[in-house]
Amino acid sequence: MTRSIDYGNLMHRAMRGLIQNVLQDVAENGLPGEHHFFITFDTGHPDVELADWLADRYPGEMTVVMQHWYDNLEVTDEGFSITLNFGDAPEPLYIPYDAIKTFVDPSVEFGLRFENHDDDSANSDVLAPATLELAQSEKGDKPVKDKDADVVSLDSFRKP
Repeated sequence: MTRSIDYGNLMHRAMRGLIQNVLQDVAENGLPGEHHFFITFDTGHPDVELADWLADRYPGEMTVVMQHWYDNLEVTDEGFSITLNFGDAPEPLYIPYDAIKTFVDPSVEFGLRFENHDDDSANSDVLAPATLELAQSEKGDKPVKDKDADVVSLDSFRKP
């Protein structure tokens, strides 16, 4: 049996840890400046918790925005819960990190995209290889104008 380092899954977990750290800071200190988040997640993930009417309206994925109003942000090692306003109807959500498909902060042109590639392995506890795309402005504090974002893809590390 040949042992190898699974860089794709290691990066996958590290970037989800980054999201956890960012959300924990926001829970403790609020959103700084113009920062706000667009978070797209898989509504069919077995651990996602959302109102039935939202699950019916968004059967595959949903994008939520954390910006002007949110409440009850609680961050754990597995995911986060938050109450967001949907047309003047506050609704609690629970989103596990492994249900997140994209995490974007457009105020600094930072974004993560996770793509799970299904495999036929019998062990569903093992993370599927993921593609990660990372884009951020060069200085990190001002959006980049007239420049394409740099993209890092982990596909080149994936085993054939």
